[in-house]
Formats: sequence, C-alpha cells, structure tokens
Amino acid sequence: MAGDSLEQVHDDVVSCRACPRLVAWREQVGVEKRASFREDDYWARPVPGFGDPDATLVIVGLAPAAHGANRTGRMFTGDRSGDFLYAALHRAGYANQPTSTSIDDGLELTGAWITAPVRCAPPANKPTIQERDRCRPFLDRELALLTKARVFLVLGGFAYQGLASYFGIRPRPAFGHGLEVALPDGRTILCSYHVSQQNTFTGKLTPAMLDRVLTRARDRGAGVRPVAPGDP
Repeated sequence: MAGDSLEQVHDDVVSCRACPRLVAWREQVGVEKRASFREDDYWARPVPGFGDPDATLVIVGLAPAAHGANRTGRMFTGDRSGDFLYAALHRAGYANQPTSTSIDDGLELTGAWITAPVRCAPPANKPTIQERDRCRPFLDRELALLTKARVFLVLGGFAYQGLASYFGIRPRPAFGHGLEVALPDGRTILCSYHVSQQNTFTGKLTPAMLDRVLTRARDRGAGVRPVAPGDP
C-alpha cells in the first residue's frame, strides 16, 4: 500500500470491526471482566503490534488473551504468557525489563517487534481460519513495513501456518519446536512452542528452551549463516 506506515496500520487495527463473533466476544469480556480485574478498564478492542520499527526479529503469536492483551491493549501484556515471554526477551537483550503489566509500564523493545495473525481475543483462544484470513492484511502490511527484519519467530503451529502462507513455503515442513526454515532471500523462520500456560506450566516449553531459540534468533539476525541440522 503506497504511503503506508506502522502508525497507519496501528490505527486501522484498533478501529477494525470486521469479525462479528470476535467483536462480540472481546466486548463481552470487557464488560463481564475477571473478578481479579474488576476495577480495570478493559481495552476490549483489536490489539496492534508492538516494538521497535527497526526490528531484526519479528515474533508472531496467535491472538490476544481475553484478560491479558484484550484487557491491557498491548501484545502479551498482563498475563502469565507475557510474563514468560518478556522475561526471556529481557534475558536475550531485546527488552529493557523482564515484566509487562500495563501499556504504560515503561517496557521498551530493541531489535524486536511482536505481532499476531489475529488481533481480537477469540473465544476459547481459538480463532477460525476465516477470521485469521480476514485479519491477514494487517500482518501482511506490518511485515512489508518491517524492512530490517531478518528472523521471524513463530509461537505455535497457528502462527507458523500463517507465516508459511505469507512467504509461499512449499512444501511446508511440519511444525516443531526448534524447526528452522531458510527463506530464499536469506531470512529465516524459527519455530517455538507457544508460551501459553498449558505449555509452560507442564514443562513442554521451559525457559531454557526459549532462551536457546532466542539465541539462534539473535545470531541469525546478526547475519550468522545457518548451521547444520541438529543445532540446539
């Protein structure tokens, strides 16, 4: 889109009402609230991307959590998934602090941008393929504008499918934690299990596992050539 900008994408995301099911759910959650957040004013709108416009690393999640980003208005902010992710980004040098509690808590990212294929909180954390596809232009525009991105870290299979479609990867290797897909232009897709509580509380995804993936992301973003299969 000629003359597009990340600021324009932000505004277009926040004003979107294209998916009736998601609009109804995000707003219902914002009224009913969780008891522990009953005094909070929920964002209850689509959640825009967040981070450094000069990012070499783009992290792609799934969708806002009902009482996390849908409450606070920032990706992975205000819930246990965000606690896990931002602590890892801080250890890796991408975040200036290890916590993300509110949109005005002082968190800044350097070299990283966080986004998602779906911008509204979906019921049961399960957006439909149709909802993902309706939301896709926002992600497409962001990726086109993040011109310094070298590495795309997908959190979970849903994000991987969306990014593989964007880049036209055929055949598409099966998703798995640690999978690395080299793109024809020299950029890289890295895969990680999602930072959901279901994965982190059970040990399916540990801090050490995510740290290793982020170390590889840092190396690839710095222009280090991919190593042989079996890289940790």
